[in-house]
Amino acid sequence: MFNHPTDAIKSMQVFSTGKAGQHKEHRFGSKLPQLWWVLTSRSWVDVPISVFVIEHKDGLILFDTGLDPAIATDPGYINSPLGRFLRRRIFRLEIGVEETLANKLEALGYRAADVKKAVISHLHFDHVGGIADIPQADLLVSKREWQILSEPHPEYEWMLKEHIELEGAKWQQIEFTPSHDPLFADFEGFYDVMGDGSLILLPTPGHTPGSMSLLIRTEGMLPMLLVGDLTYGVDMLTEDRVPGTGDPETLRASFAKVRALKQRLPELVILPSHDPKTAEALKTASIIKNTA
Repeated sequence: MFNHPTDAIKSMQVFSTGKAGQHKEHRFGSKLPQLWWVLTSRSWVDVPISVFVIEHKDGLILFDTGLDPAIATDPGYINSPLGRFLRRRIFRLEIGVEETLANKLEALGYRAADVKKAVISHLHFDHVGGIADIPQADLLVSKREWQILSEPHPEYEWMLKEHIELEGAKWQQIEFTPSHDPLFADFEGFYDVMGDGSLILLPTPGHTPGSMSLLIRTEGMLPMLLVGDLTYGVDMLTEDRVPGTGDPETLRASFAKVRALKQRLPELVILPSHDPKTAEALKTASIIKNTA
């Protein structure tokens, strides 16, 4: 259906805004009730908070925006008392006051003002924390994900309306269009971010009902799929192992769709947002362009 555009994407990079600790039960799943391991587990795994930077010929694109450093310094960052109580028991966050999205972009030679669009894989606080730094950017979110904000207590799902519904924020709720392309036969539609087939959004619910992944295809790089929090590790997706959060049945259905996509695109590199191996995998996938 889509021809690969010539050099549509100039470069791909990833950085982390701080890091987080997850309980092993959170990351790898557990037979124990969730509240039990949240309150009793003492085992932690350090993971990155990834933000992907895509330099497209028509503008700078982000996939997610990371953490807001204020979450580590402002005791009232989370309005809900229950959320404040649980946050430290579920997430062990380490982020410096200087680790803003704007500063991280500047370290790579970009300006926050250069960002044209930011794709938000889902609305959890560690994926939307930098949106205040890019008020000019279109913020793409799935319509299904946005609807969660109107449901009772989205903060119980770690969607903090007070840090999402910012005045002037240019949110765009996207809907997926059915595709006749066999490549996307297993998915319930697609969304072409730039209109040239280089950046294709696919619905991959399970972690949240409206989660989505970004397929990247351009000449000179291996195809890549940024999956957000669909899985915390490629091996878990391959082995059909769901984590300790999300809806297991829906996760496994999305896992199967991604595995089918990889069968059709054998060179596909799958890049989870909280996998310590992602930065090196991205480097390997894009190095072909640099050495061509």
